[in-house]
Amino acid sequence: MKFEDTVKKISGTIAGLIIFFIAAGMYLNLKGFIMSPDGRPVLMQTAQAAPSAEDVNTLAQKVDPKVNVILPKGHSLGNSKAPITIYEYSSFGCHHCANFHLDTLPQLKKDFVDSGKVNVVFVDFPIDSKSMMASMLAHCVPAKNYHEFLELLFKKQREWGLSFRTEKILSEYAALNGLSKEAAAKCLKDEKLAEQIIEERQQAIDKLKVQGTPALLIVSKDGKEVIHGAPDYETLKAYLEKKLSNK
Repeated sequence: MKFEDTVKKISGTIAGLIIFFIAAGMYLNLKGFIMSPDGRPVLMQTAQAAPSAEDVNTLAQKVDPKVNVILPKGHSLGNSKAPITIYEYSSFGCHHCANFHLDTLPQLKKDFVDSGKVNVVFVDFPIDSKSMMASMLAHCVPAKNYHEFLELLFKKQREWGLSFRTEKILSEYAALNGLSKEAAAKCLKDEKLAEQIIEERQQAIDKLKVQGTPALLIVSKDGKEVIHGAPDYETLKAYLEKKLSNK
């Protein structure tokens, strides 16, 4: 191969890579993220933690049946054929989400999930760059350790959320749940994974009008409803019992 041909081939490859990274950068930028110098997605505009939902029957908003909502395929807790599925849009950096996951979810599991009445699906809705890193690692830990990893992230929320060594701490948590240091570093630079998380987040914003976390998408034979904020357990229990009693 002539020297000129080699130069052309290398130049073409470099040009292709530049176009690829520009396109990826534009995509992330449109979704509210930029790529940091070390190749990690960083959220430009943070979302907000949603207030507590005191009256779930008032705050539950019907989703127009004409709106085409693609249901996320997150990790579920319960029977996928349960009459009610709750999609929990949540951020690991949101203290309301931590309260819901650590205090309300165990009661919900005991009364509704274990009996096959309700299925719960966790959906990532990162509200800042740190919670984005946590979300990406949660997708990469072995599936059998997923829920254990989630619980650890919420329990230790202040430790990693307020630290200047967030990535190191999160990677250590991931290591405890079966993800090596090398695999964690690779995971945090996975653009396709970042795009997947961002797409589901953007759909929640565009189609479900979710602007903060937590938010619950309730799917049943009655259609789809969104609860903005985290209701206390007794309120949520009454709401679910009423839905289950509807024939």
